[in-house]
Amino acid sequence: MDRIAVIGATGLIGTSIAAAFATRGIRVVGVARHVADAARSQPAIAWKAAEVGRTSTAEWEILLKGVTAVVNCAGALQDGPSDDLAATHQIGLAELVAGCRAAGIKRFVHFSAMGVDSATPTRFSATKRAGDDVLSASELEWVILRPSVVLGRSAYGASALIRGLSSLPWLPVMPDTGALRPVALEDVVATVEFFLISGAPTRRAVELSGPERFEFVELVRLYRRWLGLPPAVEFTIPNWLAALAYRSGDFAGRLGWRPPVRNTARLEVARGASGDDTAWKRITGIEPRHIGQTLEARPASVQDRWFASLYLLKPIVIGSLAIFWIGSGLASLGPGLPAGMTLMGQGGVTGLSANLVIVGGGLVDLMIGAGIAFRKTARPAMLAGIAVSMAYALAGSVVTPWLWFDPLAPLLKIAPVIALMMVGLATLRDR
Repeated sequence: MDRIAVIGATGLIGTSIAAAFATRGIRVVGVARHVADAARSQPAIAWKAAEVGRTSTAEWEILLKGVTAVVNCAGALQDGPSDDLAATHQIGLAELVAGCRAAGIKRFVHFSAMGVDSATPTRFSATKRAGDDVLSASELEWVILRPSVVLGRSAYGASALIRGLSSLPWLPVMPDTGALRPVALEDVVATVEFFLISGAPTRRAVELSGPERFEFVELVRLYRRWLGLPPAVEFTIPNWLAALAYRSGDFAGRLGWRPPVRNTARLEVARGASGDDTAWKRITGIEPRHIGQTLEARPASVQDRWFASLYLLKPIVIGSLAIFWIGSGLASLGPGLPAGMTLMGQGGVTGLSANLVIVGGGLVDLMIGAGIAFRKTARPAMLAGIAVSMAYALAGSVVTPWLWFDPLAPLLKIAPVIALMMVGLATLRDR
């Protein structure tokens, strides 16, 4: 176990595995789509930018030179502008496996998903199963790990949603959710370490599930107690409202965001993730931790409470900003144009100049709003929105200074808009 490559090393599981190995003095190659921030925060790891599904066999062979084992944590929930399930879970995995074989690597630990060996209700689970078949047909010394919901210090996806819901005083209970046996992240890391030891058994698939069985709402209650909050008022939302929430998540996914509430999640959660930990415990000797005990060992901090409270506010902030800027642009170009011309005339700007200012401003507002709506352009659009807001405040101070004292305070309201965009920027990253 001289040099380990962790694929997807900036994700929830990959980050912990890479850090655990690096702190033990093991040489780690961290591979991810974007590595600049990780390279600054974890300089002991050798970072390489690559992506399963977009890296060829020959490129993997070069990148993995000198590596003795690979841990593949790469995955995606649903197809989108930045995610291709077949490329990531199946086609790209085949390229990675071939690259490992060409580089002389034998040991390969792969993260799949619980239940894909028995049912594939979604494209996510179908492509995961196909990837498992690709790996199991190879000559590598492979191990396939199929964890339930993974819970740990960090949070992403379902684990982040659980924390966000736990902060709500009124808790919406989604219908048709299956039972879960969540597994502690620390146990997942220990399992990978075990299977990378020389002589550890290989060519087998193992389910990783915790000792406790929860309904989804029970997990939320557990985290709410951990946050030190009183019991929430619970209500079951109707099926039509749940369907609307999942469709909204799908729409956000098409814009490049990765919300945990999407139709893929609906079908996977309905199936549940209970699993059987018998083989896992027998092979590794690991005794899975109770999630409640894990939480009690690490009392919630103020940062945990902030994250839980802000998690569900983030889409509201970003969505409201996109609607605000688009609405402002449409108003300037449509029904608000005459009023804008009048206001500009009062400030001494008339005719074509006033028209150009109002129409130009409306088009800029539309572009900022559309930019915020798309994940890929959200950051530059928010930064542009802050700059344009300041420019509006400056121009208004020169042309229409009395608006600072108007009862509706249109210029004063620029300040909270800027503050909200700063909040959006601060919460933009998911991990």
